[in-house]
Amino acid sequence: MRTILAGVLLCTAFAVGEGHAQSSEQRRPEPAPEDIARGKALTEAGDCASCHTADPAKPFAGGKRIDTQFGGIYAPNLTPDRDTGLGAWSDDDFYRALRFGVARDGSRYYPAFPYPNFTKLTRQDILAIRAYLATLTPVKNAPREPELRWPFNYRFVMRGWNWLFFKPGILMPDQAKSAEWNRGRYLVEGVAHCGACHTPKNFLGADKRGQLYGGGRVAGMFAPRLDAAERSGLKSWSVEDIAEYLQSGRNAKSHAGELMSEVVINSTSKMSDADVRAIAVYLKDLPAGAPEPKVTPPSPSQMAAGEKLYTGACIACHETDGSGAPRIYPPLPGNANLQSADASSALRIILDGAETVTTPRAPNKGSMPGYAKWTDQEVADVTNYIRNAWGNAAPLVTAAEVAKARRK
Repeated sequence: MRTILAGVLLCTAFAVGEGHAQSSEQRRPEPAPEDIARGKALTEAGDCASCHTADPAKPFAGGKRIDTQFGGIYAPNLTPDRDTGLGAWSDDDFYRALRFGVARDGSRYYPAFPYPNFTKLTRQDILAIRAYLATLTPVKNAPREPELRWPFNYRFVMRGWNWLFFKPGILMPDQAKSAEWNRGRYLVEGVAHCGACHTPKNFLGADKRGQLYGGGRVAGMFAPRLDAAERSGLKSWSVEDIAEYLQSGRNAKSHAGELMSEVVINSTSKMSDADVRAIAVYLKDLPAGAPEPKVTPPSPSQMAAGEKLYTGACIACHETDGSGAPRIYPPLPGNANLQSADASSALRIILDGAETVTTPRAPNKGSMPGYAKWTDQEVADVTNYIRNAWGNAAPLVTAAEVAKARRK
């Protein structure tokens, strides 16, 4: 009888405590306008709209498929709908999701949701993001369940993944660096989660240790290095070059590709000048990581074959010397993206064509047709030419690699 009575009292206390928590949550004061504004800025810095919007008419309502090496995941609904979104969530629910990657029902999120980066945010900033999301129009939309291969379709495996690769906790400032540098680091490593694309992953989808910002494969393309690598990194870029690229999607050295264009449109072009410059200051200070691969240049016959194709199809926009028209048609000499060890992005552009992203700071358009009609060997020849002409140097591409890169 004592055991039963103790159990009843314990359950009653739990229910009362839960009631107090719910009552406290209901009495939560309205967030200040400046908190909502800060949350909006952080949400834009995190590019949340790109992943959580499947239908442009229903922003943040989720449902967009995110492909991973283990299968597909569908982004959840971030609107304040009570049944399918965040409307019934408490502040603690939201904080726990971003800090620890734990869902409201106690299950673990997959790291396609970048909680390994969001954990570095302060509680104040996490709740500011929640305050902004609460102002959105509620949309009823229940995304589909993940479509992952066994055993990753069981969420409990994430406990092991977290034990191996996840270190929760806020990012402490480096007192030896400037406030601007620390702000840039907070954005890059935290809410902007740049390493999610620009860091190579291991076979379990975690960042490879010691290769931070060394470039990574994303959706059949290659997100280039952000470190100070001489040919394929940011060594030749100034702080101003990086800031201009983030704000407009282009600069005198390069243009944003297909995937980065989305980031520029939905995120970096909307950020404050101060935050963009802080990111640029931090990235420019990154040291060079792993050495770039040694390159065996194409043979004279290979270069001649590529030059013939380039002369017939490319010089009208890119000029004989590859100089192009900066900020309209990107220059090719010294182009870091073009000289990446992984040629995936260059192949995608040659096969599919490209269109310059337009932003308020750079509204003029430029486009390039695709050359999928060329044979695999022709695409390989012209790719090897532009990656190794005018002082460029990059590993050779084979016809077999081109065949693999073609989209069905």
